[in-house]
Amino acid sequence: MSASFKSSNSSKFQVTEFILMGFPGIHSWQHWLSLPLALLYLLAIGANLLILITLLQDPTLRQPMYLFLGSLSVVDMGLSTTIMPKIFAIFWFDAKVISLPECFAQIYAIHCFVGMESGIFLCMAFDRYVAICHPLRYSSIVTNSLILKATLFMVLRNGLFVIPVPVLAAQRNYCSRNEIEHCLCSNLGVTSLACDDRRSNSICQLVLAWVGMGGDLSLIILSYTLILRSVLRLNSAEAASKALSTCTSHLILILFFYTIVVVISVTHLAEIKATFIPVLLNVLHNIIPPSLNPMVYALRTEELRKGFKRVFCLSIQKK
Repeated sequence: MSASFKSSNSSKFQVTEFILMGFPGIHSWQHWLSLPLALLYLLAIGANLLILITLLQDPTLRQPMYLFLGSLSVVDMGLSTTIMPKIFAIFWFDAKVISLPECFAQIYAIHCFVGMESGIFLCMAFDRYVAICHPLRYSSIVTNSLILKATLFMVLRNGLFVIPVPVLAAQRNYCSRNEIEHCLCSNLGVTSLACDDRRSNSICQLVLAWVGMGGDLSLIILSYTLILRSVLRLNSAEAASKALSTCTSHLILILFFYTIVVVISVTHLAEIKATFIPVLLNVLHNIIPPSLNPMVYALRTEELRKGFKRVFCLSIQKK
């Protein structure tokens, strides 16, 4: 498909639409990837909805840790839904065209939800740190007021902090190519098509990664380091083993989340030609955490499992 242009020369944009080509090098059979991706998406939506319904229906779970889990579920559904419907449209209906406003809106939504997820990981790490290292002061430190303030701060921080990303991308001059070798609109992937200087976009991406998510990751690692140090001092081997198992699973998921961000950013900043693996990692980064977070953070929690059973039994009794 050839590039589409505006007839008016007065507009900043000459290209009127982008074409998302999908996975580089496998265009002829990429639709087969829709099955595992669809299963992951259904798992993400279904599991996170189950958590939200349980938290709303069971008053015994109105505790700080579960409120953070509820916030994480909302963000996870938003993150996966930002990209997956368009990917399925590309695979199933060959609907590869995306307008410039839609593309820039997707850039904003992806960065916003990824930043919020990072912030919630930090809030949950702090919650676990206080619960394990300062259990007697937990109720006085982690209050409903603190949770509300932390949640609002994360929403406002990321909602405002990422505005320059789509704004700078929208200011570029797209005058020739409009085919993106990707399944979604990534900031640096889109601006690589610009005819003018795009260094400001690269600098903005780098600042966001280091200041925003880099700061979150540093504090998360500090929190879990203090948690592990406190756990290793426990006299009970069983309690220490259980805590280490939980912390390890959390850290693996968190490190996957941040490692992929680094790989994607370095690939784009180094201007490495788009290939199948980096594009696949970018897609999986937006669907794997939402589908695994409920398993790692929620379903392994005994109180939440009991909450599922209570809500399930109550719904059967009403029928």
